[in-house]
Amino acid sequence: MSKREMREPTFMVLSVLAHGPQHGYALLSETKRLSEGRVSLQPGTLYASLDRLREEGVVTVVREEVVDGRLRRYYELTDSGVEELSNEVRRLDANVRLAKASLRLRPVGGMA
Repeated sequence: MSKREMREPTFMVLSVLAHGPQHGYALLSETKRLSEGRVSLQPGTLYASLDRLREEGVVTVVREEVVDGRLRRYYELTDSGVEELSNEVRRLDANVRLAKASLRLRPVGGMA
């Protein structure tokens, strides 16, 4: 992945995968739950993202199985994926600390 900021859907997918291997449908539902409904991915969008993340070496397929006649792939974070997610968490945390500090310095009542 590049060093640009991560989009929220990617952040949520990687956060779900940080718990351990997941298949596509679980990623869809857990991403929606984890984001409290803010991120609701469509299957096509999810699988395109997973393909991109695989090409970038951030996730990998750890196993495949056939369930009800359909192929189910399980994805997990690579070491590079853990590093990317950790870097994004640090970036977001720094932004939150900055915003909190700025809010504490804000004059009471709004305008100075």
